[in-house]
Amino acid sequence: MHEQGKRGRPRDPKTQQAILSASYELLLEVGFGAVTVEKIAERAGVSKATIYKWWPNKAAVVMDGFLSAATARLPVPDTGDAFEDVQLHAVNLTRFLTSREGKIIAALVGEGQFDAGLAEAYRTRYFQPRRQEAKGILEKGIRRGQLRETLDVGLGVDLLYGPILYRLLVTGEPLDDDYVRRLVTSGFEGIRA
Repeated sequence: MHEQGKRGRPRDPKTQQAILSASYELLLEVGFGAVTVEKIAERAGVSKATIYKWWPNKAAVVMDGFLSAATARLPVPDTGDAFEDVQLHAVNLTRFLTSREGKIIAALVGEGQFDAGLAEAYRTRYFQPRRQEAKGILEKGIRRGQLRETLDVGLGVDLLYGPILYRLLVTGEPLDDDYVRRLVTSGFEGIRA
């Protein structure tokens, strides 16, 4: 999760989990716009001050609650083959993004257009870590000699994962395992060693 505050006692794990669970439950029940720190505090049985001691704003605690629930569903594969790893990672990400919980990400991105704090929270807490995972897979592929040494890793991630988010957030075209496998196969034609 996030760094502990610089002042005061360290976070109590049970209290922290109660806050994260409450924020996630409320997000699923009423949507981001209707979630308030007051409602989270009430459901978790804590004070608003406790939440603000550990998180700077509603967006941060809601994103951490969401990620706490979602992280186990997105393991980073390491089969020894960059193509297989990216394919597994991209398929798992797509399955998550198209699930009930994952659709929350699309809603949050939409709300983030009007809420800079929320946009910052989902970029730093959700999208940047996923991007780092994908970069790590490609970097391993380069070290193993499976991908071109000159590959621009950031651009490779954009080429392989960008179309997934484009379909999710813009076109609404179907996102399924077959599409992702075809996408990764096509993308790898340009980056293989």
